Parts: sequence; structure tokens; C-alpha cells
Amino acid sequence: MLDLIAVTIAFPAIGRDFAPAPASALSWVLNGYTVVLAALLVPAGRLADEAGRRRCFLTGMVLFGLASAACGMAPTLTLLIVARVVQGVAAAVLIPTSLSLALPAFPPRERATAVGAWTAVSAVAASSGPVIGGLLAASDWRLIFLINVPVVLLAVGAGVRLLPRSERGGRQALDLPGTALVLVCVGALVTACVEAPEWGYTAPATLAVLAAGVLAAALCVRHVRRAADTVVHPELFRTPGFAAATLGLLGYFVAYGAMMLGASLLFTDVWHYPVRTAGLALAPWPLTVLVVSALSGRIVGAVGARATGVIGALCFVAATLWWLALADDGQGGGGTHYVAHFLPGLIFAGFGTGLYQPVMFAAAGLLPGRQLSLGSGVLMVSRQAGTALGVAVLVAVMGGRQHPDFGSLRGGWIIAAVTSAGAVAAALTLRRGGARGTG
Repeated sequence: MLDLIAVTIAFPAIGRDFAPAPASALSWVLNGYTVVLAALLVPAGRLADEAGRRRCFLTGMVLFGLASAACGMAPTLTLLIVARVVQGVAAAVLIPTSLSLALPAFPPRERATAVGAWTAVSAVAASSGPVIGGLLAASDWRLIFLINVPVVLLAVGAGVRLLPRSERGGRQALDLPGTALVLVCVGALVTACVEAPEWGYTAPATLAVLAAGVLAAALCVRHVRRAADTVVHPELFRTPGFAAATLGLLGYFVAYGAMMLGASLLFTDVWHYPVRTAGLALAPWPLTVLVVSALSGRIVGAVGARATGVIGALCFVAATLWWLALADDGQGGGGTHYVAHFLPGLIFAGFGTGLYQPVMFAAAGLLPGRQLSLGSGVLMVSRQAGTALGVAVLVAVMGGRQHPDFGSLRGGWIIAAVTSAGAVAAALTLRRGGARGTG
């Protein structure tokens, strides 16, 4: 997560190093990672359930380290893009297996706290990306990748000693048609989201890729209903709370992507903060997540997961409404526009992140043990696709302009408020008893 955001900040420096490379090629330094990660999460989760989560996690970690080193030493843009794609493959293995290794290690009453810690790490990494990326890119953008190598070495060493050995699932026939349809569906839909700002929202290429994704989704639904052993079995969504968590996380992360990008653009392009100052201005969001996540297990134990999820999503709604009502374009001076008019919204967003994500991601813990990684992968698709869609929607509202005006950012907040309300509705569908069991 840190790598994803930090590379975005370092993108101009990368472009200068590989000039005169076209912008369409440079964009795949970012999009190659995003698209491959989203497309492979479900197949990688299925593979981890069958081959062993510990083995897949450690393999993914080693591959991520090697790819990071290759990115940091890439002599050409083509090799950098290839290495970023390999990073995306490794991340697709790491993310669902990390959650599926953690959940069985805790009894049900402690899972909200465990997932809260997992959520907090992700939120802090994403939110600190602008600061760390700016600091490293100011010296050399290659450090953003090379710094991963010692972290990977520490993680692999700890993983070999500490991670429990998981039993392999029964060997099953590989669902090649289903896997291909999932790859095309998720890959095409995410590609349409991330490339639409450059290609044009009504351009033939955008519409063709979007149509391919929708068609693959329809064929995939038809396939899983008829095939005996599919890459994503329908019983996954018959597990109480899982379908609600999948849809709720999608709506939540659309809001998250739009709100995070919108806040960054407000600081840098409207209020004209330096990149490092903008990163620090975002810091109250992840800091609030750290505090709230530490208490999330107690909150779930006291009021239940359904109420906790509803409160978390309502906090996201409150954040957007606060900004819509009070945020300004900063022309008045004095700095009070941040402290009084924007900071409370960041704190509301931190509460929402710290309460909503642990409840919804913990829904994977309700699945049978043989489907933990697969279920985690499905939830992660909601995260990746939702974030990409949130960014794409905000850019569309901005009219494709590189430097937005304040009015277009307000439009993005309205959309975030609507999708956050959808996340509230998803949390309301959780059952009282089943929901409480997740925490």
C-alpha cells in the first residue's frame, strides 16, 4: 500500500528520468501494478487455499522483494513496467493470504481487534505515502523501491519462524474458464477506470474495455451457476454477511478513493501546500485510525458488529457533509480553513476507517477454512476496484483537468457521501447474532 501511493508522488521524477517517453507508456508504471493486482486477487486466493497459505505468503513476499529490487535498478522504462507487473502479481498473493493467516489465529471475539490492526497498518501506509514518497523522491525515486528489500528480508525471516503451517486444501481441478473470466472481468473493469481519464470517458477504447469487462462478468455469473467446481463458488456469497461485506466495501472504497485524492488535491492544487506539508495535513486521518482500531474489538463487543459498521459508515458520511458545509477555497487566509473547516472531517474519516473496515473484512472469518484466502481475495477486489473507481469518478467530475477547481472537488464529495450511504445500507443488513460473532 505504501508503494502504491509513494510511486504516485514520485511519478513526475520517474517521467523526467525516462524522458521523452510518452505519457501513455509512463502511466503503466502506476496502472500495470493496479490492474494486475486487482485481476489476480481471486485466483491467487484460490491458489493459496489449495497450496497452503504460509507457503504462498512467503513465496509472494520473496517475489515482491525481487521485483522491488528490479524496479529500483531498472535501466529502461520497459523493464520498470515489467517489474511493476511482477510486483502486482506478488502483491495479489500477499494481500489475501495475510488476512487469511491472521483470522484463524484469533478466537471470534478477538477478530475485530486483529483486523483492526491489519486495517490500521494499511491505512497508515496509504496515508503516509505522500510524505515518504516525497522525501525519498527528493533524493532519488529508485529508493522508493529499494527500501522494500530490507523490509522483505525481515518479514521473510519472521514469517519462517512465526507463521503457522496451514493444511493444504484438497487437490481440485483448476477451473480454467472461470479463472480466465474473472481475470478478464476484473482486469477490464479496473483498466477502464484507471485509463478513462487519459483515453477519454466516451472514447472507443474505454467503451470497448468496459464492455469486455461487463460481458465477462455476465459470462462468469452464468459459468459459476452451471459448473461443478468453479474458481468462485456461489456458496461463498450464501455465507451470512459476506455478500453485504463485499458490496459495502465496494461502496466504502469508492468514497475512500475520492476522499483521499480529493483531500490531496485540495491541499496541493487549491491551497497550494508543498507536497510534504500536504502529507502532514493528511496525517490526522491515519493517526485517528490507529487509535480507533486499537479500540475496535471492545466497541464490537459492546454494541455488536452491525452497529459498529453502521457507525463507521455514518462517520464517512459525516466527513463529506462537514467538508461540503464548511470547507472553502482557502482564499480568506489565516489557516483557519484547515483547522476549523477541514480537520474535523479528516477525524470523522479516521473514525469511519477504524470502525467499518475491521467489521467488514472480518466477514471472511465466517467462511469455511478451505475458503479463507479466496474470500479474502474477493473482499480485496472490492477494495482495489472501489478505490480505482473512486479516483476515476473524481477525475471525471474534474473534467479531466490536471489542476481542479474547488467546485469540482465538492462534486466528488457529494458522490462520496452517496456511496458512503450505500455502505451504511450494507452494514444494516448484517444479522445481529452473526455480526456479533465476527467480533
